[in-house]
Amino acid sequence: MPGILLKKFLKKKKNLLNLVGNLLFTRPIQKLFKMVKKIVFTGGTGRFGEIFKKIKTKYKIYFPSRKQLDVQNFKSIKKYLNIIKPDFLIHAAALSRPMSIHEKNISNSININIIGTANIVKACEEKKIKLIYFSTNYVYPGKKGNYKETDPVLPVNKYAVSKLGGECSVQMYSNSLILRICMTEKPFVHKKAFYDVEMNFMFHEVLAKNLLKLINKKGIMNVGGNTKTVIKFVKPLNANIKGISAKKVFGKKYPLKQSMNTSLFKKLIK
Repeated sequence: MPGILLKKFLKKKKNLLNLVGNLLFTRPIQKLFKMVKKIVFTGGTGRFGEIFKKIKTKYKIYFPSRKQLDVQNFKSIKKYLNIIKPDFLIHAAALSRPMSIHEKNISNSININIIGTANIVKACEEKKIKLIYFSTNYVYPGKKGNYKETDPVLPVNKYAVSKLGGECSVQMYSNSLILRICMTEKPFVHKKAFYDVEMNFMFHEVLAKNLLKLINKKGIMNVGGNTKTVIKFVKPLNANIKGISAKKVFGKKYPLKQSMNTSLFKKLIK
């Protein structure tokens, strides 16, 4: 008698386990377990990355070190993405300042900003990962201002050339978003500010709290604050900032009208 009861119990237990197993593989349950989407953010040790790490979000965000994910090493990128299996990759890692480094060491600039970005694109395309790429407002000519995303580009310096090179590979991948960004640190790091250059500066903190509102978009988007001269942007936080002329420092050909039309960005972050 006890043996018969044990067999009946084990049979019911087996049927229950099969039912639970089948439920786990139904689409609604799988969706439930995938509700928390994952983001890989390159450039986590950079100035913006350190601010972005502090943002509270519903996403699970990973900030790989260069040792974990080296943009110059395609195998390194694939290995990391195979482990994390992210839904999004925000590519902010880049060689930026000082700007003179892009004149003095073009190999480094090419390897990181152009080839490195191409490696990221290839890996994202292979793994079907949405890619968000950090570019710059400096890709526009800076001659007329209020540049729209559809306007022709003509980089103002070698750094911008390297970022545009990265853009070219990103535009090959349709599941992507290019952000042409104009932002700076808070407080403003320079002792002087241009009174004759119009831009769309905003502080890192502003983009950090709004970035995740943009990641489901595709194409190209201008990202920045209101159009102002650099000194007018800085003055409210530093009344003692001194004005300086970019035209006098860099010459008559220096682009003074670098502002972008950021209406799409402002609409999305309302």
